[in-house]
This record gives sequence, structure tokens and C-alpha cells, in this order.
Amino acid sequence: MAQLWGGRFTKKTDQMVYDFNASINFDKRLYKQDIAGSIAHVTMLAKQGILTIQEKEEIIKGLEGILSDVEAQKLEITSEYEDIHSFVEATLIDRIGEPGKKLHTGRSRNDQVALDMKLYVREEVVEINTLLKELLNILLVTMEGNLNTYMPGFTHLQKAQPITLAHHMGAYFEMFKEDHERLLDVKKRLRTCPLGSGALAGTTYPLDRDYTASLLGFEGPTLNSMDGVSNRDYIIELLSALSTIMMHLSRFSEEVIIWNSNEYQFVEIDDAFSTGSSIMPQKKNPDIAELVRGKTGRVYGTLMAFLSTMKSIPLAYNKDMQEDKEGVFDAIDTVKSCLILFSGMLETMKYNKDRMAISAKKGFTNATDAADYLVKNGVPFRDAHGYVGQLVLLCIEKGISLDELSLEEYQGICPVFKEDIYQEISLETCVNKRITTGAPGEEAMRHAIEYYKEYINKYE
Repeated sequence: MAQLWGGRFTKKTDQMVYDFNASINFDKRLYKQDIAGSIAHVTMLAKQGILTIQEKEEIIKGLEGILSDVEAQKLEITSEYEDIHSFVEATLIDRIGEPGKKLHTGRSRNDQVALDMKLYVREEVVEINTLLKELLNILLVTMEGNLNTYMPGFTHLQKAQPITLAHHMGAYFEMFKEDHERLLDVKKRLRTCPLGSGALAGTTYPLDRDYTASLLGFEGPTLNSMDGVSNRDYIIELLSALSTIMMHLSRFSEEVIIWNSNEYQFVEIDDAFSTGSSIMPQKKNPDIAELVRGKTGRVYGTLMAFLSTMKSIPLAYNKDMQEDKEGVFDAIDTVKSCLILFSGMLETMKYNKDRMAISAKKGFTNATDAADYLVKNGVPFRDAHGYVGQLVLLCIEKGISLDELSLEEYQGICPVFKEDIYQEISLETCVNKRITTGAPGEEAMRHAIEYYKEYINKYE
């Protein structure tokens, strides 16, 4: 078909050049946003007397018909068109004739595509935050049900101090809560409307850009037309936020993979979220967690690729910016699918509470509390640290935990120990005496859970 911009040219574009230049195969997913922007644009043109009321009504009816037919799969968006903007405009002209040729009055594809991407990202931010809310709810339910599920906390992947499963999940609640807030920050950068910026220098038509912006749900128009068509910072910010979400999902997936191993056996992943081996019948593999971990690099790659694309682009619009779409679409799709599948896996996962508690005991996670016991009874901390180190060595030699040593064995290393040491180093005591804000004790955790409930209730 003849290109909408072909008047200047005397030769047809080389087919390979055309295909390389075209974006229709991926930007066709912007059809809703392109039509919404076009409807707002012609509504404003009619308000300003640039179009007649009749022309406006014919154009809007035609655009609504295109939208309806595309969604009903009666109209196919094909590679015959260069991009989604050309498809919409050419189809409109085919359907309503001369009035359709006035659709593009006072705008450029540069401000048009800038608008479409802002509208698209704005909608996707809301969808991703909805998925994050579902994950936060699952974490909150898990926390409420596991205030007394004791497990080892780790540093350097070594057992460190006893915590609860609720406390562990609370750490991820904090991470995903901040991811939600990061996406809200991205949304703030979407508050201005680029439509009316033209190619880069505005237009001589008396556009009412504030009116167009209000029709499309923006706070107002962009205040510099060059920036309006060439700003893609919000996409970089989005990709950074998506990369952080994936980093958190990947960290969590790594722990699920470790917890699911035969050596740990802290969790059992539901059959619906596991696969087996083609050769080893005993295997039950944590494939979803592994794929989430693997796809994290894919999203990181998109962020780095687009940062590299934008780093040397002079003002204003350049065709390089067409690279903002495929990677962003893929990153958004990847994050959404990972959130959905990870949430499903987490919600159906079973926890081996006894195994967790035994692991905490066998890992000497209560050693710090044994040292604190001596300090409270007048032993200098450095001496207490040394005595408990000797106790740990004795336990390792005997293959037992600290709470399995006899009182005689305790007093043989330090006579200050009394019968109450066993109560002081029980997992329940070790955890619940930690009551400062952010600690794993039940009292502190209940305060945190109440705060998290309020947060979710106010969730945007």
C-alpha cells in the first residue's frame, strides 16, 4: 500500500528496508491506546473549531468501529501497514473517506507514539501492582499462620539465629511492598501528556493541549515539545523497577530451591508447580522457581539494552527510540507471568515445620542466647563467647544439639550455668524475647502484621 508519508519520495522503499523499519508486528498491541488518543485528539480539534462537529462524529464512529472489529477479530492488523498508527489511519480513510484524512491534523507520529507508550505503561503499572498485591496477600496469610513456626535464620548461608517462618516471609513482604511503591513512582512520571508536541516543535494549529490531556486522564501537557517526543526516561525507570521485582523473585526462588532439596526438606512444592525427570523416577523438580530465577537475567538484559540505546541519542526524536517497545513488552509479559506462577507456587507450598525446628536446633542457632545467659549472670562477654564455643565443639563431637547436653556438661565448662539454661535456649524463648520493632518475636510480628494489613487496605 502507499505510505502515508510517501509524497516526498519518487521511488518505492526497498522491501528489506521497509521490513527493517516497520514496527507493526510488535506495536500492534498498542491499538487501544492509539485509538483512545485519536478519539481525544479529534474531540479537541472539534472543540477548537479545526474540525466540524459532523467530521468529529464520523471520525469517532469510524475509530470505535475499528476498535470493535479488532477486538471481535473481524479485522486483522497485518504487516501490510508500517505501524499501528498507519493501520488505524489508513483503515479509517478506507471506511469513512475524506473526513478520515483529517485525523492527523496537528499531530505527528512522534507525539502519537509517545502518547501510546505512556498510556500503555500507565495501564500495565496498574496490572502489575494488582499482581503484587495478590502476592503480598499470600505472604500475609503465610505470616499469620506461622508466628510460631521456628526455623534457622541464615547469614553467609550458614545457620545463624532462630527466627520464625512468619519473620522470614515478612522480609519478602517488605521487598515487594517497596516494589509496589517504586511502581507508584513510575506512575508519577506518567502524569503529563505529550500529544500536541508535534514532530518536535509543536504546531501552528490552535490546539487546546490541556483539554486533550484531561480527556486522557493526565494532569496536564508536557511543557517542552522536544522533551515530549523524545523522553523515554519513564521506560528506563519502569524497566529498573521490573528488574528489582525480578531480583526479589529470584532471591525468593533460590531459597525455595534450597528448601526443596533433600538436604533441607523445609518445603514440598505442589505437584501442579513441579515436574519430574525423563530418566530418574524419584525426581520432583522446582522448575517454576528455577525459571523465575532464569528469566530475571532476561529482564535485566532489556534494561541494559535500552539504557545503551538511549545513551547517545541527540534531541529530539530518533528512530532508535522504536527499540523501546519489543523489549518493554517482553519485560512486562515476563514479570506478569512470573508473579502469577510464583504466587501460585507459594500459595500451594507445604511447610515441614518439624524439619525446620530440628534444623534450627542442630545448627546451634541458640548459641548466641547461651552466651547472653552467661553475660546476664556476670560473665564478661568475651569469656562467655569462648565458653559457648567450647560447648558447640562438644556438641559436634557428640553429634547432639545444645539443649541435649547435660547440666553437668554445661557446668564442666562454666559453673555459672544452672538448670534454667534449658528454658533460656529453647527456640520459643530465643525468638519471643526479641520484641524490638522488626524482630521475630511474636509480639513484634503481630504489630508488623497489623501494619501490613493496613497497608494492603490502602493499596493503590
